[in-house]
Amino acid sequence: MTLVADSHISSQVCPPSQLVSAERDAMFELFSRHFEGFDRDQFERDLAEKNAVLRLCDHCTGALIGFSTMLVYETRSFDGDPISVVCSGDTIVDPSAWSSAALPREWIAAVKRLRRSYPNGPYYWLLLTSGFRSYRLLSTFWRTFYPRFGAPMPGEQQRLLDHLARERFGGAYDAASGIVRFSCPQRLQPHLAGIPESRLDDPHVAFFADRNPEHPFGDELVCLCELDDANLTRAGRRMVFGAESRER
Repeated sequence: MTLVADSHISSQVCPPSQLVSAERDAMFELFSRHFEGFDRDQFERDLAEKNAVLRLCDHCTGALIGFSTMLVYETRSFDGDPISVVCSGDTIVDPSAWSSAALPREWIAAVKRLRRSYPNGPYYWLLLTSGFRSYRLLSTFWRTFYPRFGAPMPGEQQRLLDHLARERFGGAYDAASGIVRFSCPQRLQPHLAGIPESRLDDPHVAFFADRNPEHPFGDELVCLCELDDANLTRAGRRMVFGAESRER
């Protein structure tokens, strides 16, 4: 995956309650261009369940080009130890910015800042994804995550993933497949659904397609990744240190 650096994209992180009507309208309009099967009321209910929103905008025009919603919280692991979790919601970037590094760069910076408010225990990313592009970001920026190509999931990580998924999604989570199936799933628009044949040459993309064969219909693969600097790939470290250098 090739990501292009840019300087024309700005970002903002805030609670959903601070979004004004025009910002919500722009988010739903962008969402609707990418997904079907969700109306405005469902979108607003889902947004209200989150406590952080990352918005990416064109620095010159102010137009929204992407956003990611998150629920960040503290809980207990299956053995009762404290743990902090970033649970991803909707993550959408306009195709015109797919080659940009802005989303992963600003997302990593945002979750590192949010860690200050949720300091207890290990820090994990609980990702649900019905799209191979989101899944592919894991292997680009993180050394270890599950489920993944070429590395069976250790029993302790499986227990933790199952525990967090059941806690958050209840009966919608199927432990046998590692899939969450919502009663009203989000489905990618037909022109975005599916995986181009050429991308299946990538073993990580092929793995995703095998583990989540019904992804075009809204099935969400549950993934777990520890958000720790030691777990970053070389590309991930460039993202982190670059983002931190802009804050100083």
